[in-house]
Amino acid sequence: MKNSTVRTPFRTARRAGAAALLAVVAGTLAAPADAAAARLHWGPVQSRSDHGGYATADVWITDFSAETFVVSGTLYDRDGHRDHCAYIRARFHYPGGGTGWARPRTTCAAKSSFQLSSDGEITRVDVKVCVLDRAQRATLSCYVDPIKAETVANWPR
Repeated sequence: MKNSTVRTPFRTARRAGAAALLAVVAGTLAAPADAAAARLHWGPVQSRSDHGGYATADVWITDFSAETFVVSGTLYDRDGHRDHCAYIRARFHYPGGGTGWARPRTTCAAKSSFQLSSDGEITRVDVKVCVLDRAQRATLSCYVDPIKAETVANWPR
C-alpha cells in the first residue's frame, strides 16, 4: 500500500483543518464584496482653497445601521507647497451620547486610499478635510462636512 493512500487520523484532521481554513478565507474574501454593496457614495469633501492649494477626499460610507461605521475612499493632495499634505479625520457621534475621533490619515502623494472606522453604531459623522503643514505641525484651511443618518436614509442602495 502506498503512503499517499493511507489515511491516518492525523492526515485526515490536517486536511479537515485545511478545508476549514479555506472556507474561512473564502468567507473573508467574499465579505468585502458584500460590504461594498452596502456602501453609499457621499461624494467629494474639499478643504478651503487658500494660497493656491487644497486637499480633497472622495468619500464612501457604510450604512448607519452597521455595527461598525466606516468612512473610506481616496484622499487627494492638491497643494503645490512641498511641506503641505492632505489630511482627513472623522469624528463619530454615538447614540448614547459622546463622540470619538478616528486616527487621522495624511498623504503627500497625489492620491492615497483611506479607511476610518468607529467603535460601534453611530448617528452622525463629521468628516474633516484639511491641508497639513508638516513644518508647523498644524492643519490649515479645514472644512468639516457633517453626515447624518436621516440625510442618507432614503438614498438608493
